[in-house]
Amino acid sequence: MRSSGFFIICVLHSLIATTSGALIMFYLNEISVLGYGIETAKKLLGSTPHDQLVIKTSDSFVGLLLCVIGLLLFMVSFVKEREFQGFFAKGCIFLHVAVGLWRVYFERKLEDLAYDWPRQLVGDFVLALSWVFFLVNSWMEKYD
Repeated sequence: MRSSGFFIICVLHSLIATTSGALIMFYLNEISVLGYGIETAKKLLGSTPHDQLVIKTSDSFVGLLLCVIGLLLFMVSFVKEREFQGFFAKGCIFLHVAVGLWRVYFERKLEDLAYDWPRQLVGDFVLALSWVFFLVNSWMEKYD
């Protein structure tokens, strides 16, 4: 059960990361309008051609990074060593908590994104919670 739970969580997180990365790389404008509204999406594109180029390049790299993370998560999902699975789950929890803290301390101060950070914080919490459930389940299996 433990290995299959790890596999399922890794594959789900992999799908989320890969899909998000592909959407950011190829459909950023549409996703921004859908998530933030037309006015905020226009502000996020930049005001000068140089700013727009830098922002588009940065967003492309973010999307590519998410796709690579998704691929790595998919590859890690096949690891069967229980100690590694626990270590990896703890690292993922730490990563999601760190992103959540970043949103609380920095992203909420951005005027154009201030109303969106609570929703994203809930997403970070849910992703971290999936790893917590995996660790609790593995702890219960270990001591039963």
